[in-house]
Amino acid sequence: MAKAAQNITLSPSRDIPFNKLVLSQSNVRRIKAGVSVEELAEDIARRGLLQSLNVRPVLDADGVETDTFEIPAGGRRFQALSLLVKQKRLAKAAPIPCIVRDAASDILAEDDSLAENMQRVALHPLDQFRAFVALREKGQSEEAIAAAFFVTPQIVKQRLKLASVAPALLEVYAEDGMTLEQLMAFTVHPDHGRQVQVWDAVKNSWNKEPYAIRRMLTETSVRASDRRAVFVGVDAYEAAGGVVLRDLFQGDDGGWLEDPALLDRLVSEKLQAEAEALTSEGWKWIEVATDLPYGYSHGLRRLAGDPAPMTDEESASHATLLAEYRGLEEEYSGQDEYPEEIDARLGQLEIAMEAFEQRSLIYDPAEVARAGVFVTLDRDGGLAIYRGYVRPEDEPREETAVQDGDGADAMGQGGDLGVSNWNQSATSAVGTVITSGGHPISADASDEEDDGALKPLPERLVMELTAHRTLALREAIGRSPDVALTLLLLKLVTDTFRTSSASGSCLEATVRHVYMSAQAPDLKNSVVAKLVDERHAAWEADLPLGDDAALWDYLTVLDQGSRLALLAHCLSFGINALHEKVNPYGAGISASGLTRRMAHADFVARAVDLDMVEAGWEPTVDGYLNRVPKARILEAVREAKGEGTAQLLDHLKKGEMAAEAERLLKGSGWLPEVLRRADLAASDGEGIAEGQGEDASAPEDIDLPAFLTADLPDGDASMMAAE
Repeated sequence: MAKAAQNITLSPSRDIPFNKLVLSQSNVRRIKAGVSVEELAEDIARRGLLQSLNVRPVLDADGVETDTFEIPAGGRRFQALSLLVKQKRLAKAAPIPCIVRDAASDILAEDDSLAENMQRVALHPLDQFRAFVALREKGQSEEAIAAAFFVTPQIVKQRLKLASVAPALLEVYAEDGMTLEQLMAFTVHPDHGRQVQVWDAVKNSWNKEPYAIRRMLTETSVRASDRRAVFVGVDAYEAAGGVVLRDLFQGDDGGWLEDPALLDRLVSEKLQAEAEALTSEGWKWIEVATDLPYGYSHGLRRLAGDPAPMTDEESASHATLLAEYRGLEEEYSGQDEYPEEIDARLGQLEIAMEAFEQRSLIYDPAEVARAGVFVTLDRDGGLAIYRGYVRPEDEPREETAVQDGDGADAMGQGGDLGVSNWNQSATSAVGTVITSGGHPISADASDEEDDGALKPLPERLVMELTAHRTLALREAIGRSPDVALTLLLLKLVTDTFRTSSASGSCLEATVRHVYMSAQAPDLKNSVVAKLVDERHAAWEADLPLGDDAALWDYLTVLDQGSRLALLAHCLSFGINALHEKVNPYGAGISASGLTRRMAHADFVARAVDLDMVEAGWEPTVDGYLNRVPKARILEAVREAKGEGTAQLLDHLKKGEMAAEAERLLKGSGWLPEVLRRADLAASDGEGIAEGQGEDASAPEDIDLPAFLTADLPDGDASMMAAE
């Protein structure tokens, strides 16, 4: 016989005055968690009590019900109500909705309390995001929503942003197909189609970390910290209609500018406007470029200007600053170190005086008319203006002439003639007069014109006479090492700092500037480029480049250490360790010449103890790894980290392999063969061979790729490697 189903009787509900309720000692919640009692009280005051209290009659010693009730389930609500009563916002006898459990029930009070807290199901985050959207669509502001749920407006913005991700991805998140952190990453880009496209690309990939998703979503955008964005300004970009992508969940350094073409146009327009403002200075040409290549001034002569004079007011201010600076130095000269406030003040004085000293330069108007300006961006996004460069074709042409003794046509054989005037070079040309010291060279005294004028010496005679002088100078220089060094320095300084075809010298020793026609984009801003530029600027500021006689005097009195330092600097511009294409037909460099150049460069590198790792070179994705085959990438990882690590990357696609290799090689000191020194490469090879011979069976210490170590606890990575 079938058993009849038992009817369920629910506990009755009733309103009980607040002052008849007490908190039960059977409530299992002891530790504070979730919304505070104060916030819960404010919520009850705003919207009322949403859930009844679970209560039981309190029995006396004889088991008889009293007029009070204890609360095993709903203790936090009771505490919030107590706070409202204490604040006199709720009456002591206010009726409280309660569900009353029979005192004789078999269900224990602790059972009720535990069940109420354990059987509740937390709201899925996506439901909360969508609920916030619904509240906003019904007219509530973000601030009102934040106040109602005791969160900040920023949190409301974040949750609304999460709800705006592509519906297809929200469904994936709802089914636990992606993490909340991954969903956050998709909020960077508002395009739903692009979001879905990126998810399809990464969902089956080993690398679907949030940072990788962000990188893919912003790969065609420009960082707000990019120097172009800094130069234009994000506000100006947005005012021109540009869109900025922002990340509400982590620091985004100002966001990403989504329209690079618009940004480049704004940069170009602003640079052109700056260039137009310079036209009033009278320059012959102005070149505008966002980027200038390393060696952009190669072959150009730099004008030497004079600092603009200070006004009386500026001179007085500078004198006051200098007097204070010297006074502080003298006052604290006996101490080992300056007090902190004095050191800070000296720094402020130095900055203020430097501002006076870095005044604009005044150039010769005649030189300005043939010179030009470069207008570009510096590495920090500031405007950079480089004034006063003269191109070889704009140099003044000194027309000199030579006639023979009979007044016949001048000899047009070509060839340069050395003359005694230090600042001029004379060339043979039709109708040109050869001059010395600014005056025509005297002709034979016996050959006079009817008007008493002297003819110039015949060219042949001048060549013979200067041959005698040249040989005599050679003999004298050969026994005068100090003068020889000064003469060499004069020529090298001229080649290095003027780099103009118009300059001449009586010494056939030159430094030919070597221009790197093939160069990586980051060469101009590299550490070594900065060091070279700083050293060059320091010498350029000291050298009197405008007058060869003054330059000679300067070099003569220079101490020996400084002379050698200047010599080294000038010679450095002639270093050519470039690998160039061999031309089998004679033009350019031959195969044997290239081999000799590379060997020569290597023993020079040994002499100066060159280390390309210390010089700042690292194998990056853009600079090396993405530009070589996968076999080369694996070879690099194998040499730096071992065969085991290389094998872990073998299955990856080219782009993923390059990115992972960059991380593994960072700080390893690995260099491609072309950057290695032959002596160090040989010693490294011997060390490896010795190490393998000592213990060929020892387990390899493998560096795991990021995708294998991302979520491992401490110690697991090495354990996996050992396995």
